Amino acid sequence: MSESKKTSRSLAGIAGIVAVATLISKVFGLVREQVIAAAFGVGTVANAYAYAYNIPSFLFILLGGINGPFHSALVSVLAKRSKAEAAPLVESITTLVSLILLLVTLVLIVFAEPLIYLQAPGLDEQTKISAVQQLQIMAPLAVFGGLIGIGFGTLNVSGQYWLPSISPLLSSITVVIGGGWLFWFLGSQINAPQYLSLGGTVLAGGTLAGAVLQWLAQVGAQSKSGMGRLRLRFDWRIPGVKDVLKVLIPATLSSGMLYINFYTALWFASFIPNAAAAMRYGNFLVITPLGIISNTILVPFLPEFSRLAAPENWQDLKLRIRQGLMLTALTMLPMTAIFVSLAHPIIRLVYERGTFDAQVTQIVVPLLMAYGFGMFFYLGRDVLVRVFYALGDGDTPFKVSIFNIFLNAGLDYLLVQSFQAPGLVLATVGVNITSMAAFLWILNRRLDGLPLAEWGLVLLQLIAITIVSGVASWSANLGWENFIGSNNFLLQLLQLSLTMGIALIVFAGLAMQLKLPEVDMLATKIKQKLGKR
Repeated sequence: MSESKKTSRSLAGIAGIVAVATLISKVFGLVREQVIAAAFGVGTVANAYAYAYNIPSFLFILLGGINGPFHSALVSVLAKRSKAEAAPLVESITTLVSLILLLVTLVLIVFAEPLIYLQAPGLDEQTKISAVQQLQIMAPLAVFGGLIGIGFGTLNVSGQYWLPSISPLLSSITVVIGGGWLFWFLGSQINAPQYLSLGGTVLAGGTLAGAVLQWLAQVGAQSKSGMGRLRLRFDWRIPGVKDVLKVLIPATLSSGMLYINFYTALWFASFIPNAAAAMRYGNFLVITPLGIISNTILVPFLPEFSRLAAPENWQDLKLRIRQGLMLTALTMLPMTAIFVSLAHPIIRLVYERGTFDAQVTQIVVPLLMAYGFGMFFYLGRDVLVRVFYALGDGDTPFKVSIFNIFLNAGLDYLLVQSFQAPGLVLATVGVNITSMAAFLWILNRRLDGLPLAEWGLVLLQLIAITIVSGVASWSANLGWENFIGSNNFLLQLLQLSLTMGIALIVFAGLAMQLKLPEVDMLATKIKQKLGKR
């Protein structure tokens, strides 16, 4: 068996493990959002949670998530070192990061009120008070986010992909239990003024409890793998610490720039009633498949990018970059067709129950369409950022992110006036498109040329196929509404299943006509899975 076949099989195996584990985790995440939506709708507690979770989520989801800065920095450095070097390196980085994030936690607790007032000046006083309370409860997510991110990176390097990918479900389970219990106990009174404090405490406390469980689940596995134990180590001069920080610091700052863009959007959203909670619901529906595909593509590809970073391996690196981008397009663009053409039946089926009624659905639908439109550009940008991290360059993504802050603010100001909340989402899409173009131009110069014209032609063909599949699914959905209707859950489920299936079949059928090697890779993998079953 050739080396390329071994590598391909290894990547496919890793991708399969990550995909299944992430799917399970995302299903629980979807249940969590359904419970929050049914219990709180777009009321005070849910709107406050959308703001209170912002800063902790930057430190927890980005720093502590798979493909976040901590994960990316550790994988890019540890993949080039032996296991004997890994344990002291990981323990030293963990000690340093924990001390810094403990200080961050104290700052969040002490300055919770001005932080909320700064990012959401347009909120009513009751929502601001609830947001301050929830932020103080969730502040320790800063520490656990860093620890979880380090654990993800070390476990992946040691060949463990299942636990890191599935452990986020623990964060969802605690929120489901807390929110479900409160909704069962209070019913329609859950958003009454006298219960706002209790609702905020349960929602924020469940989020924190889930993070603690997620961290505890990986501590033992990390120790058994020989990749560091739970102990303090202040040896910050050992080889590798500097290399990790060289990628980690700019990568964290770069991710922080992305969240500054998010905060900017929410600053504008605070002046639009119920916009923040509605954006959260729409965003999560897109993040669910995006997270699954993101982990499937980026987790196995990042170590490959790192191993091919030397100039003599650049031809193979270019091939991996193409594969990453094309697999992103082949998986994200059909999702774009579905979310844009079927936004209304999706929102209705997933969320419309309890406090979340038809009126709220009308608010969230245009947001979901805007989020769906930007899926490919979001993940494509992430693929290219990981190439820079693999090359040991965290500065370039950081510099691009600095520029994007000003671009995003300008687009937010212009688009919110014409499109309200969906305009804020479209501004983010514009930033991601600009970032992709900048990264490709820089890599083209750094790697002695990329076949950009060839890649661009293929992407244009796939975009045209996306439009055709979207029109086909929209037409089928319209026909169903006119001739059959959707007056109950079963009809809604059948309607969505049929119309989504049409979008996927049309996209797959037309994409196969392009004879792309990446299409063959996906088709072969699917046939293998079906054959085993």
